[in-house]
Amino acid sequence: MGKRGILTVISGFSGAGKGTLMKAILEKYDYGLSISATTRAPREGEVNGREYYFLSKQEFEDMIANQALIEWAQYVDNYYGTPKKYVEEQLAAGKNVILEIEIQGALHVKELFPDALLIFVTPPSAMDLKNRLVGRGTEDMATIEKRLKRAYEESAYMDQYDYIAINDVLEDCVEDLNQVITQAATILEAGGKFAVEQDFTQLISKIQKELKEL
Repeated sequence: MGKRGILTVISGFSGAGKGTLMKAILEKYDYGLSISATTRAPREGEVNGREYYFLSKQEFEDMIANQALIEWAQYVDNYYGTPKKYVEEQLAAGKNVILEIEIQGALHVKELFPDALLIFVTPPSAMDLKNRLVGRGTEDMATIEKRLKRAYEESAYMDQYDYIAINDVLEDCVEDLNQVITQAATILEAGGKFAVEQDFTQLISKIQKELKEL
């Protein structure tokens, strides 16, 4: 039996820069990226089959019914999910695969794939997060406030992730992620279980406190 790849799940607050981070790490390193399906409308410059598979609500619900998704969740009135076939094929071929999905889905994936590596991406502070959301210029303040409220709710799950990545300087975060994934894959291949030495308790508490005060 050949080497099996490791599945890495990336989550983070809306506005944490996950999409930019994924693009940068895939350009520099050889990972398989599982493209999620969603019912949300494409943003400017997004292409069907590249950033997401953009589906109608009916198409998405058909995939749920046919058990064609590893996980799915509803977020801000839209469905998001991970098509199953591609992920299983890539892992079996020995490829390390990255999923970028919401927290509900990530925790479900961990149940299905106990060896999966869960990484949470956050800006250095809650104010950085707010500034990034405002700076995107794609949403009104009511929607941004909704996203910040959701971020505070999501912060309660940060301690269930294996690693917290601070996305401050993009290039540094890319190197950090690659190093952690490579280390975890090596340990998994040797039959061990990956465990992070860093204690993220203080960082999580800081982010939670700042989000609550916003």
